[in-house]
Amino acid sequence: MNLNLAHTGLFLAIAALLAPAPVRAQDASTADAVPPQPQAQEPATELDAVQVRGAYIPQPMLTSSAVMTHVSREDLDRQGDSTAADALVRVAGLAVDQGKYVYVRGLNERYSSALLNNSPLPSPEPLKRVVPLDLFPTNVLDTVEVVKTYSARYPGEFGGGTINLTSAVVPDQPFLKLKIGMGGNSETTGQPGLSHYGGGASDFFGFDDGTRKMPGELQDALATGNRVTPGPDFTDAEVKRIAMSFTNAPLNLLQTTDHVDPDYEYEITAGNAFDVGETSRLGLVATASLKNRWRTQVGVQQDGAVEAGSMAVQSDYDFLSTTNNATVNGLVGATLQTENHTIGLMTMYVHDTDKETRSTEGYSLLTGDNIRDDVTRWYERELINTQATGKHVFGEFRDLTIDWRAGHSRASLDAPYDKGFRWREDAYGNWFHDASQAQNYTRFSQVDERVDSAGVDAAWRLPVEMDLYLNFGGAWSDTERNALSREFRLLSLGNLPFQYRYLRPDFLLSDYVISQGYLTLRETTGGTGAAAYDGRLETSALYVEAESQLNDYLRATLGVRYEDATQSVDPIDLFDQGQPLPTAAPLENDYFLPAATLTWNFADNQQLRFGASKTIARPQFRELAPQQYLDLDSDRLVIGNPFLVDSELVNLDARYEWYFDRGEYFSAGVFYKDIDKPVETVLNGRTGSSWQQSFINAPGAVVYGLELDFRQYYGSPFEWTGDSRFFVAANYTWSDSEVQVDDDDVAYTLAGNGNPQPASELVMDGSRLQGQSEHLANLQLGIESLSTGSQATLLVGYASERINARGINGFDPATGQITVVQPDYVQEPGTTVDLVLNKFFNLWDVDMEISFEARNILGAEYQEVQSYGGGTADVMRYDLGTSYMLSLSASF
Repeated sequence: MNLNLAHTGLFLAIAALLAPAPVRAQDASTADAVPPQPQAQEPATELDAVQVRGAYIPQPMLTSSAVMTHVSREDLDRQGDSTAADALVRVAGLAVDQGKYVYVRGLNERYSSALLNNSPLPSPEPLKRVVPLDLFPTNVLDTVEVVKTYSARYPGEFGGGTINLTSAVVPDQPFLKLKIGMGGNSETTGQPGLSHYGGGASDFFGFDDGTRKMPGELQDALATGNRVTPGPDFTDAEVKRIAMSFTNAPLNLLQTTDHVDPDYEYEITAGNAFDVGETSRLGLVATASLKNRWRTQVGVQQDGAVEAGSMAVQSDYDFLSTTNNATVNGLVGATLQTENHTIGLMTMYVHDTDKETRSTEGYSLLTGDNIRDDVTRWYERELINTQATGKHVFGEFRDLTIDWRAGHSRASLDAPYDKGFRWREDAYGNWFHDASQAQNYTRFSQVDERVDSAGVDAAWRLPVEMDLYLNFGGAWSDTERNALSREFRLLSLGNLPFQYRYLRPDFLLSDYVISQGYLTLRETTGGTGAAAYDGRLETSALYVEAESQLNDYLRATLGVRYEDATQSVDPIDLFDQGQPLPTAAPLENDYFLPAATLTWNFADNQQLRFGASKTIARPQFRELAPQQYLDLDSDRLVIGNPFLVDSELVNLDARYEWYFDRGEYFSAGVFYKDIDKPVETVLNGRTGSSWQQSFINAPGAVVYGLELDFRQYYGSPFEWTGDSRFFVAANYTWSDSEVQVDDDDVAYTLAGNGNPQPASELVMDGSRLQGQSEHLANLQLGIESLSTGSQATLLVGYASERINARGINGFDPATGQITVVQPDYVQEPGTTVDLVLNKFFNLWDVDMEISFEARNILGAEYQEVQSYGGGTADVMRYDLGTSYMLSLSASF
């Protein structure tokens, strides 16, 4: 395609998008066609005692001393982001890993907490306690707030920051909005891919039709508490019946397709408000959506080691993977408002399913020949959150405010029939499966997590001349997690007929082959607590905080939080073998966590903020559980370390802010964090052909950096744009970190059974913290029409390389030096460019909006590497492709 023509076409498309709508005969109709424009900010708040200078400083930035970023509903619409994780990519100092985990200021997801309406959330992720933010579609959200300086009113687990999601608010006027969209991906849609039949048509919605339900015969066998294997507990005939009850062809047989389907999305949102009596108003809001999308990955996966001082590739695979993601979500909320009291009740439901079909082929150093691994997976995540909230104002001068909340949430992961089938290549280039050296597996996994929580916050304006508030309150939460995984293999005892080894997998695993005794079912679930655990974290907290407008220029907050917590992970010995894995005593700690902030409004619409605090970060359940698990995001085996302890952080912040017009600002800030015993992911050695990861407490680390943020609107010099204006937003974060390891520092590992080991063998002094990028940058260039609300926005994001997992170091007695055995796993996110177009118009007296999104226009790829001595191994590399979506919505 001619580049000049392409640019001309894009120019004309944007011009048409932003051109004023034609004048209509009916003035009233024209007025109705223009959607209400969101305000750039709320008016400055006038306090009773003093007047704060800052006509352009928006809420909540004016009355809060915290360093924070506020993502409004307007920002979410402009950026066209579909999930909270997508929206946070644009925030200064934030990076998003794997499309769902947020890194704040170079600290990985374990140092950030996510709240929904200030209440904690459960996680359906088997390897994380933090909730993945891709679960929250933007259609159920009103705002997203990222708080980067700690306040005593927040939970003590605060490292990089706290992300508070606010659900959709009650409307002032009745409305109904319908939306439908279709799109795809350049590497996927209409391209060849893989699939398996699964549950048929119901898979489109992400719900299984019973195909993947655990067979009744297997359920009965598991209920006995015995390992399902021929022997004293089960006869050969019983085991054969159990094996033949497994679902076969729909899940074992991989199918190729020449044309992968497009992506679809459907959404409906409605709301209304009613007068109840003379002084009360009841508001209702509901939203629901269905999204179905496909993504194909074609890439390279390599294993390597350091040989002769250079990284060398030892195993080299090509892979093809196609994943169908289906998401169903909904929210229902009701709020009753009076003059001084507000009570709300909200329930949110999210059901997110990945159906993956994957085939990996290449040379394996372990087996010494070419292999092929075929995999089918079904990962069904579900989150149900119910909250009750209230706000009450008392006193003649409204000088006492009480906010309360109570929540019950459940999250689950169901992964039935996680299947793998290995083939080996014979001398003639044919693939065979002998069910001995080349094996198969079927896994059933389940994770259930529940969070009950409650909290109350009170703000009392003291009856003194100065503007002084006493804030106090408490919070309680109880989190329980249950995780279980059972694994089975159909193995040959050497009597599988030669010709059967070349059969299709559904024929090879057929009832006939099993009934003849050629294949025998054996349960290979790990014993001694290696396959199941119960985790629990209970926290109780009280806090007190004084907040005052000291004079016309200074606002200060000083507080302390007392937080007590007990965290435990108990492996479950499924087979009562009496040899439990290493465990540690529960983590029982209490902390006093002080926090102080100061805001100096030294000039009109300009201010300086300062903050200092102490916070903590606790290990996640999976990091404490001594069980092996496959991390699907990295395709690596992970095992926990029960000897981990809490990390403690000291945080310092300073930021300059200048708001030179409504919705326009410049800010520059610096931050410093000192972390005692940070948790780091390290390589733990090989398990078969794969490297295994585990976790340690590094002795210490520091993180420091600089953040710049800018936003401004400009009038358009071009007549063809009518009343449009340009929009520029940019932010940049430079940060660095250093892990601190002295010669006498030690670490405690699972492999060492809790005995001290030199920390220098696991992490090198002066190295960067895991997950920390030195450079993060975002740029938004947009043009928008003031009369129609139509917008065109170009979004550019960049993140420099970051360490995903620590390598392995060793001690060379000949030189007395620490040597590299396995280099770090390093990810290179690179640069992404997105384009979002929104056009409003009126059709048949209905307000309409057409939107177009193009993501990753430059086609950045995913790349994770190991490099050393001039050699490089591609741990994982594949093209992400360019994604696009065209949608149409109607508002009534």
